Amino acid sequence: MFVSLSITLAIQILATMAALTVPVLAPEAARTTGLPGALVGVFIALVYVGAMLSSLASGALVGRYGAIRVSQACLLLSGAGLAFAAGGTVWSMIVSALLIGSGYGPITPSSSHILARTTPAHRMGFLFSVKQTGVPLGGALAGLAVPPLVLLWGWQGAALAVGAACALMALIAQVVRTGFDADRDPRRKVSLGGVMRPLAEVFAHRDIRNLAFCTFFLSAMQLCLTTYLVTYLTAEYGASLVTAGFVLSLSQFAGAGGRLLWGYAADRWKAPNLVLCLLAFAMALASLITAMFGPDWPLLVVIVVSMVFGATAIGWNGVYLARVAQLSPPGQAGMLTGGTLFFTYFGVVLGPPAFAALVGITGSFAAGYAGIGGVILLVGAVLLYAELKGKGGR
Repeated sequence: MFVSLSITLAIQILATMAALTVPVLAPEAARTTGLPGALVGVFIALVYVGAMLSSLASGALVGRYGAIRVSQACLLLSGAGLAFAAGGTVWSMIVSALLIGSGYGPITPSSSHILARTTPAHRMGFLFSVKQTGVPLGGALAGLAVPPLVLLWGWQGAALAVGAACALMALIAQVVRTGFDADRDPRRKVSLGGVMRPLAEVFAHRDIRNLAFCTFFLSAMQLCLTTYLVTYLTAEYGASLVTAGFVLSLSQFAGAGGRLLWGYAADRWKAPNLVLCLLAFAMALASLITAMFGPDWPLLVVIVVSMVFGATAIGWNGVYLARVAQLSPPGQAGMLTGGTLFFTYFGVVLGPPAFAALVGITGSFAAGYAGIGGVILLVGAVLLYAELKGKGGR
């Protein structure tokens, strides 16, 4: 169990770091290439378009080649994407985003397949959450390691260095491949029908389908927090860029801690659906309070609210993934996780642009946080209704 958790966590960290390397490089790359730095938002959207599509294929690919082999291929795709990014042209950046996204999509279904086989049912919430700390940790590693690499080797060299780290991780994973991929079926066919099967299976399982729909909104909330908080704090709260970046980093670390805490709570209470419901209400409240930030608010209060926001809006993923694994028939956790992630990543693709559109109409980031907070409040109500209805039926 320790080995499976360690290898899936390491792979998740490297894949996330690869996805966030270009946004970290963006200011320096824009200075030397002349490409607008604002295009980084388009880059991230393309990454998640690639992730949406590749996540659907993950179930069939894991079944045929094994979860570790698929993870190795994903890391190599991410490394190749960073190599294309070093080209510094619009077209190379488009190819880069799609390659990185194609590598990012199957990472979580592959790890879910491994952990579902090696984790006791009563510890799934916590251990899945530990693995999912790889997302904020990968983001933190990108923020800490990439700027010094830029100073050493330039932004192209930094991109290539992170790509090389992905390739090295793929090589290290080969050590455990034989044991973890023992359940693969080389005769299993990968077809278009097989690629679309995860969506059909998600719709066939009511509880999993409902979770998938809810994660569309929860993932949108998560990305709106991380994408716009710095801009909001500098433009409307009046913080300096350094202070706003510090607040964002604290929210990320709170998100990593939240993933562990909520995973433990879900296992302890044996009520993952209730935990998700409470998290939805908490992040909605944090978003609504964030919308009220003003220049006269004490910085300490802003930090505390932002950390609660991060702990909830970033902290829900492990509980959700563990619940999907628990609800999945034996051997289908990876496929059904891939199917639900289609909706999760779709929320990432559409959420930030919808937020930006609301900001454009109102001229206020506060209106954006108030709007999405209201939407998540409704999601929490739906989750609570489903939980109460489910208990009433038992």
